[in-house]
Amino acid sequence: MCDSSFPYNNVLNNDFYRKGKTETMGMVHKYMFLTLQHVLKSVDQKVNVIGIVLETGFPKPTAGTDCCSILKIIDATNHDIGMTVNVFAKDTESLPLVAAVGDVIQLYRVVVKEHNGEVNAVFNKRFSSFALYKGKDGDDLDPYQVSSKFQPRVEDKMLVNKLRKWRVNFQLHEDSSKFPMFREIKEETYINLACKILHCSEAAKDEWFIFAWDGTDTQPNAICSNLEDELNHPLPLQLEPLPLPREILCTFPAVGSILRITLEACVGKNHLYLLSVGKWVKIMNMRLEVHAGLWHGVFTRFTKVRYTPNEDQLVAERQRLSSERLSLKSARMPYCSFPEPSLITAVNCPNHVTPVTLMSVLTHSEVTAKFKCVVRVVAAMPCQAEILRSPAGIYRMRLTLEDSTARIHACVFAEDGETLFDGYPGVEKLRRKLERLLGVECDGSNDGVKDTPRNPPWICVCLKSYYAVKADVWGSRNFRIFDTKIMGDT
Repeated sequence: MCDSSFPYNNVLNNDFYRKGKTETMGMVHKYMFLTLQHVLKSVDQKVNVIGIVLETGFPKPTAGTDCCSILKIIDATNHDIGMTVNVFAKDTESLPLVAAVGDVIQLYRVVVKEHNGEVNAVFNKRFSSFALYKGKDGDDLDPYQVSSKFQPRVEDKMLVNKLRKWRVNFQLHEDSSKFPMFREIKEETYINLACKILHCSEAAKDEWFIFAWDGTDTQPNAICSNLEDELNHPLPLQLEPLPLPREILCTFPAVGSILRITLEACVGKNHLYLLSVGKWVKIMNMRLEVHAGLWHGVFTRFTKVRYTPNEDQLVAERQRLSSERLSLKSARMPYCSFPEPSLITAVNCPNHVTPVTLMSVLTHSEVTAKFKCVVRVVAAMPCQAEILRSPAGIYRMRLTLEDSTARIHACVFAEDGETLFDGYPGVEKLRRKLERLLGVECDGSNDGVKDTPRNPPWICVCLKSYYAVKADVWGSRNFRIFDTKIMGDT
């Protein structure tokens, strides 16, 4: 039997039948609403059902000329699993455009089908109809979207109101192991994430980037770029074509990795409004890839956004952990560098100075400043030891530094290079020092080692920022490594 507090008990006793109407849909009365518990037992029948939208996917084209959207709905009789609804329409605008996951949807004359042991509902554009309502208690009881065949009924508002009241105290209990944190990501796969949306922007025409964060650090990846081709094909600092403006970066947290997410070509941007900036969301079945050593999420036609109330326990735990980390200076080092970075380098900096992240460097309030950071050297230009110095003997090179929050370019010039390489060693000694920074595994030969995957060590460096053009101090801001020395030869 269904929960006695749920609004459908009277419906099941036929209190909501329309007088004078006797038309039926299979075994179900035309105006009767069924609970999900009963819908799941009504295979091959047309039914009416009302529920909360637990998940919604992105509109996608079918193999024919239609468009399709997949929803999952719940009610008090089935909220652990819910029921999938496949909606077919002539175009995207005719699909249910859910304003927020957790809204209420009424579905009329949907066909219950069983496929591979799972019961779902199919919305047929020829005879089915729907109405969407805001899900929060106290909102307007009129629908904000209806399909062309929808006919409002007197009892609709009462059903919606009761379902809203049930939602107020509803708490979805989910297995936290099914939602790994960023720090638990280890391989390219399909994944569920609970994360906060920091920003969403169109990098190019119809090329959107979503920036997500959960307070933890993603695992560092092996670097597969060709070191000797850094001049022509440099390792990118970010996945988007152009770096974000500084005013946007300044709204990002100083610690924790920021995952870039894009849309697969077949996925439209219609539902991006579900990813509200500043809100925590649950993303289901997102593809995870690695591009240029950086983690990259992809929304596919199978990706869905799940209802995430403010009181969600999974989100509350992530918020607590991220708040604790942000409050501790000692927790701002990359997770993977604990308990301390490699001793490959030594810095001329007091021990009590706490390292900061590269995001902190990028968003520092002053143009010129000095920093202590724990980073990896993921690229160098030039990488050939014999040309690290000019004909006049002056060091001149650019290193690409990475931590869990960002990548930057940092120059090594003149006396800073003399400090870094401990003077002016010979070519072979200089090569060994540089290879240690870059994580190149030397096998005794110089053939091909620069093309193999590298795992650069975590090292401590001193950075300073400066500007090149006085009239544009922020636009010409650059970084240099100083007071940092590579220790030893092997």
